[in-house]
Amino acid sequence: MDALLEQAMIGPSPNPLILSYLKYAISSQMVSYSSVLTAISKFDDFSRDLCVQALLDIMDMFCDRLSCHGKAEECIGLCRALLSALHWLLRCTAASAERLQEGLEAATSATGEKQLALCLQCLEKTLSSTKNRALLHIAKLEEASSWTAIEHCLLKLGEILANLSNPQLRSQAEQCGTLIRSIPTMLSVHSEQLHKTGFPTIHALILLEGTMNLTGEMQPLVEQLMMVKRMQHIPTPLFVLEIWKACFVGLIESPEGTQELKWTAFTYLKIPQVLVKVKKYLHGEKDFTEDVNSAFEFLLKLTPLLDKADQRCNCDCTNFLLQECNKQGLLSEVNFAILLKSSENANIQPNPGLILRAEPTVTNILKTMDADHSKSPEGLLGVLGHMLSGKSLDLLLAAAAATGKLKSFARKFINLNEFTTHGSGESTKTASVRALLFDISFLMLCHVAQTYGSEVILSEASSGEEVPFFETWMQTCMPEEGKILNPDHPCFRPDSTKVESLVALLNNSSEMKLVQMKWHEACLSISAAILEILNAWENGVLAFESIQKITDNIKGKVCSLAVCAVAWLVAHVRMLGLDEREKSLQMIRQLAGPLYSENTLQFYNERVVIMNSILEHMCADVLQQTATQIKFPSTGVDTMPYWNLLPPKRPIKEVLTDIFAKVLERGWVDSRSIHILDTLLHMGGVYWFCNNLIKELLKETRKEHTLRAVQLLYSIFCLDMQQVTLVLLGHILPGLLTDSSKWHSLMDPPGTALAKLAVWCALSSYSTHKGQASSRQKKRHREDIEDYISLFPVEDMQPSKLMRLLSSNEDDANILSSPTDRSMNSSLSASQLHTVNMRDPLNRVLANLFLLISSILGSRTAGPHTQFVQWFMEECVDCLEQDSRGSILQFMPFTTVSELVKVSAMSSPKVVLAITDLSLPLGRQVAAKAIAAL
Repeated sequence: MDALLEQAMIGPSPNPLILSYLKYAISSQMVSYSSVLTAISKFDDFSRDLCVQALLDIMDMFCDRLSCHGKAEECIGLCRALLSALHWLLRCTAASAERLQEGLEAATSATGEKQLALCLQCLEKTLSSTKNRALLHIAKLEEASSWTAIEHCLLKLGEILANLSNPQLRSQAEQCGTLIRSIPTMLSVHSEQLHKTGFPTIHALILLEGTMNLTGEMQPLVEQLMMVKRMQHIPTPLFVLEIWKACFVGLIESPEGTQELKWTAFTYLKIPQVLVKVKKYLHGEKDFTEDVNSAFEFLLKLTPLLDKADQRCNCDCTNFLLQECNKQGLLSEVNFAILLKSSENANIQPNPGLILRAEPTVTNILKTMDADHSKSPEGLLGVLGHMLSGKSLDLLLAAAAATGKLKSFARKFINLNEFTTHGSGESTKTASVRALLFDISFLMLCHVAQTYGSEVILSEASSGEEVPFFETWMQTCMPEEGKILNPDHPCFRPDSTKVESLVALLNNSSEMKLVQMKWHEACLSISAAILEILNAWENGVLAFESIQKITDNIKGKVCSLAVCAVAWLVAHVRMLGLDEREKSLQMIRQLAGPLYSENTLQFYNERVVIMNSILEHMCADVLQQTATQIKFPSTGVDTMPYWNLLPPKRPIKEVLTDIFAKVLERGWVDSRSIHILDTLLHMGGVYWFCNNLIKELLKETRKEHTLRAVQLLYSIFCLDMQQVTLVLLGHILPGLLTDSSKWHSLMDPPGTALAKLAVWCALSSYSTHKGQASSRQKKRHREDIEDYISLFPVEDMQPSKLMRLLSSNEDDANILSSPTDRSMNSSLSASQLHTVNMRDPLNRVLANLFLLISSILGSRTAGPHTQFVQWFMEECVDCLEQDSRGSILQFMPFTTVSELVKVSAMSSPKVVLAITDLSLPLGRQVAAKAIAAL
């Protein structure tokens, strides 16, 4: 081919005979397109106009219909040849433009303009084909240096054409330049949903975080929000607006007390910091402050929502938010001033103002707690006493939780508590200060553990270090949701001599002694002492008056003893029969009420309020199970707003379908529904929860309702996304795809919706599964990794359960029986070349799901399940992030690509580029072969 072309171009004008033979050879496909393009790109004497025009004429014959049906190497050859030809065309265009600028005579000028027009026409024709741009995309990855040469050529051409007098040619050249520059990013163009104003997934995610995960780290939340923004193509101003709408709804809905303070801290302290991190993620977009400004402009128009929030918080909520966002650099000074005028100012100082003032106070308290406790314990006691009054403690804790300082806060109190366990050579005054510091730190830590989760308290275990008393007590003796304690556990059975002396002290003294009292030992001995006292009462040795005196002694000086006593009684009551519980419950009642005495220590009333809140939380489960009521002295607020939400004597499946139907009808998830759904997930387990909600989705036949259902289900599944994804992709989808009696349920619209939901869950879990599970997910039972190993074995020599399941549903069992029975190539995927850890359950589930997809595409039976696979793959492409190497598509066997392009909706070059791993040479070959054959 090279020799023929060289022969044709020997003289000043081309040889017409050889040219006509060449054209015939190309038309009858006797020579490959790649050899013709390579030969043309070697010609570099651009001064010979007629030869250049002849070559452009040859290129014009086929440049918009390139194809290759040979081996993968030949297809990669076509990509490289096209890249060389593009470089040649750019050089040719630049040479023509230069000559046109230099041409003084009219004839030369006309010839130059004609040649430039021909070059640009050929460039435009080549580049307007998406298929060609896809082949060039692959070539760019194959030959980075050649692409750099093209970029240099493009810059040079731009400089030359800037002085061109013909506007039409200049515009055509700019268009070609834009097309070339778009080649590296041709996968990242998505249209945003500008017609929509509500985004229920963002709304629900924010409500879920604010209600259940205030102490959670910001990074996972930011990643989750950005993932949803990308998957749903949400414009930035509407994305920010939806976050604030959800925050205000959360504030309006939140029950009075701790929950309201948590929401206020979340809205005014945590969310502005989350947006600062979002700003870093969106550095590629236009100025983020303008988007925040637009979001505020939209927000200020939502008068009913803002009025209700202002009424609930008794202040101008937007004003506080504006000031905080301005402080974090999320607004420009000009926009801040304009927005501040639009938002009415109020001079009241309710929760938002208090929370914002509490945040620096937290820092000051942390500094105070760093000082040497032995030097001024009275000063420290004054600070802590002040913290206990009114709602100060909950304000400070909410501010600390929202700003990530709660763990540090808890650590300081654990150190303080540890410091107060021993006293030597102390006076009565020093002993009472030590007792109070022990009690306040103990009560605060219990309160923090119950309000924000015990993970906040636990330190990173380091070998050799002694575990502090409070951590030991909390892990072994403190009742929590879902934690069953054994009342006969050795932790409740300390040294008998210490127990005997404690019983004697409680029974014989008029009040507890303070001097040289080892409070941690008393707390650990109280359970065994209570057992002794209970036995004595049961057997008539002690009268009720004696019991009253003992309980008064327990709660009279330090409330911590009462907390430790009730912790054991709760575990004890669970083990008793109905007729045996009365005295234990009566003792809990006795310990719960305050002691009316002149002789109590400082801050007694404030400590009793916290104690009662702790006791109420501890007793909640056991009182519900034993159908008992204990009236805890009221603190003026509902201390357990989201407790006992499930209606009695109703099957939980009915409750689940009802709550989902209401959420779907309303179009958004509220805080109460989140808590009910979380309880149902705990009770029914992940499979039951996921399976029943998917059944509800598949019943839905209204298109707009199915999309809404997907957005809401995704956010509900965020309660435990990792486990739900394993169940959905590993059990539920394979079950639907391999059972022909269920295929009808995969029809559009529910089938499309399920495909979308499955992809969203897979992408979210895969992008975050190497990170930490959130604190609310750690408490839940984890699926055993072995379940997934047996379902999808590591050694592919034995057919997995899934593959055996497939083979039983297919006429030709050989195609599907197991990865090794088929040829190695049919199951080889990018993940294997990247040596992804296949012991990881999610990786296994994804690998097997894509094997199943490959099998369905290659089988002879078409139906709704085939259509479902197509929707699944389309959604994968739609959600793809530019350069997201290592995404879920790496688990797809390479052979699936050729099967997919047979499906008309998937036979586009962009789809092929999106579904293959172009970072691998084999991936590029597979893509080139599929695209060249289109």
